[in-house]
Amino acid sequence: MLDRVRIVLVNTTHPGNIGATARAMKNMGLSDLCLVEPKLFPHEEAQARASGADDILTTARVVGSIEEALADCQLVVGTSARERHIPWPLVNPRELGAISAQMLQSGAGAKGRVAVLFGREASGLTNEELHLCHKHVHIPTNPDFSSLNVAAAVQVISYEMRMALVEGQAAGAPQWGTQWDIELADNAELERMFEHLERTLIDIEFLDPDNPRQLMPRLRRLILRAVPDKVEVNVLRGILKKVGLYGKR
Repeated sequence: MLDRVRIVLVNTTHPGNIGATARAMKNMGLSDLCLVEPKLFPHEEAQARASGADDILTTARVVGSIEEALADCQLVVGTSARERHIPWPLVNPRELGAISAQMLQSGAGAKGRVAVLFGREASGLTNEELHLCHKHVHIPTNPDFSSLNVAAAVQVISYEMRMALVEGQAAGAPQWGTQWDIELADNAELERMFEHLERTLIDIEFLDPDNPRQLMPRLRRLILRAVPDKVEVNVLRGILKKVGLYGKR
């Protein structure tokens, strides 16, 4: 199941960090690495820092956007080192391990993927990028020395995800008494729904595109918190279609 955990590095500046990330992933049994517009890759320093995890680098996908990296993922978690303007569901790495294990072992996520986003070395992920995520994960480091190298952060989170799956721990994740009956919606389906929602709210004059405030991020947070399945997303889009028709009368 660890082969269905995707590590996504965004705009990585130093190729050595990509190589060190590959090594950390292989240590923990992860193999799916996706790079969003890295500054230098492939690069000999990435190979050197991989220390034998060359296969991870060879199969790594390089893509042009975060949306492309996440399109087929059902649970997306963004790493966050600071407080954000809008509160978002926040977990620590151990809680993330339990939630991921529960999803990957359930009927809903039996074929799904979990993606963990890691941002730029100097500035992390933007607010807009974090709004693409169901949850944020924060590593509770020493507040007097909190800066953590991206590969070290990957190592911590990969370790907790491995331990949760190895030990079969899904404590703390929602329990439904039986296997979930529908596959979870993937990121591409969710993004199409959010685009549909925004268009509809503009059409019915509930959302002012010239003064949107924080309406869409707050609605994203509400819906992503539920981790909707494919049928639930289709139901929501059916409602939006009807609302749009009535709005044009």
